[in-house]
This record gives sequence, structure tokens and C-alpha cells, in this order.
Amino acid sequence: MGEAIGPMLASAVAVALSPLPLIVVLLILASPRGRSNGLAFTAGWVLGLAAVVALVVAAGSALNPGNGEPTWSSWLKLVLGAALLLLAAEQWRDRPRPGHVTAPPAWLLGIDRLTPARSAGLAVALVVARPKTLLPAIGGAASIAAAPPGTGAKVLAAALMVLIGSLGTLLPLAVQLRGADRSLRALGEWRAWTAAHHAAIMTAVPVVLGADYLGGALSGLT
Repeated sequence: MGEAIGPMLASAVAVALSPLPLIVVLLILASPRGRSNGLAFTAGWVLGLAAVVALVVAAGSALNPGNGEPTWSSWLKLVLGAALLLLAAEQWRDRPRPGHVTAPPAWLLGIDRLTPARSAGLAVALVVARPKTLLPAIGGAASIAAAPPGTGAKVLAAALMVLIGSLGTLLPLAVQLRGADRSLRALGEWRAWTAAHHAAIMTAVPVVLGADYLGGALSGLT
């Protein structure tokens, strides 16, 4: 079981540390329909991430011969690692310069007008349409698929990956549902901290994970 869970943990944490979904769910929770939209957004995120993980694990397991790490996994990790390093370089190049304020995306300004259905759809889009979330999700699921055969262990590992990768949306929602003034202040502090350190997180996480993928891929291929 550890062979299925251990290799995916770094990828799951990288998904959870993605700042944009955290910022979005915090803004949604602070909107007039925060509770219903927050529940819908979190459900959309969990279902979207679960769909990606399940698809990759199912497809990869079908290609797994069961005698050591398959070659396809190493090649996939090589491609994902290179892509993550390129994303980190792009993020660093486009980082906000001191004294300059970067305007938020136009769609982010319409958070207050979201419905529960659109909130859920936005969450799914942030999973499948953002490389900085999708690539770690694929990498973690591929690690599960490449583990020795064992359906129960892989299902448990996949469920654990979805849970860890969803903590960035589940924790703010849990705090909101408590409803205490202290909880609301905590959400505001999280939003301010995440906005301030967004660029650093979006550079550091892909670098670390990309290097990990490349190291594992080169080791597997040689």
C-alpha cells in the first residue's frame, strides 16, 4: 500500500498549495451567497480532481505490467517535470515588480455574481484547465497507477490524493461553516497572506515538484 501512497504525496501537496483556488474560494465565501456557492465550489473541485485522478489511474493501471515501474511512467514524469520547470520560469519572469500592482483577472471581479452551478463549473475549470493544477494531479495519479497491482491500495491512494489536494478548498469552507467572528477574521488573514505570497508559491512549488519528477524519471530510465 505504501508503494501506491508514498510517491503521490508530493504531488497531492502541490495541488493543495495552489494559491488561485484558495483565493477564489475565500472570495466566494466572503460574497453574499458565500455558503451555498462555497459548498458548490468545493464540491466541483473535489469531483473535478477525482475525475482526473480516476481517469489517469485507470488508464495507467491498464498499461502497468506489474514488474517494476513501467517505462511510460518515467517518460511521463520527464515531460511533466520539464513542463513544470517551464511554468516556474514563466511565473518568475512575469512576477509583479516592486511598486507595480497587477490587475486581477476580469472573471475574478465577478465572484459576487456567481450562482452555485457556475461556482461548481469554475472549480472544475480550475482543475482541468490550469496546468499548474492539472500537471501535479496527473503526476500524482500516474505514480499511483505505476505502483504494483492491487486495486484496493490504488483506490485508497487515489482517494487520499483527492482529499489532500482538496484541503485548500475544504479547510476554508469548514472555517466558514463554523461561523464565529474569529473564523471570519482567519479567512481574511488567509486571503491577505495568499495574495501577498502568490507569486513566490507559484514559482517555488513547480520548481521543487518539477525537479522531483525529473530526478525520478531519469532514475527510472537509466
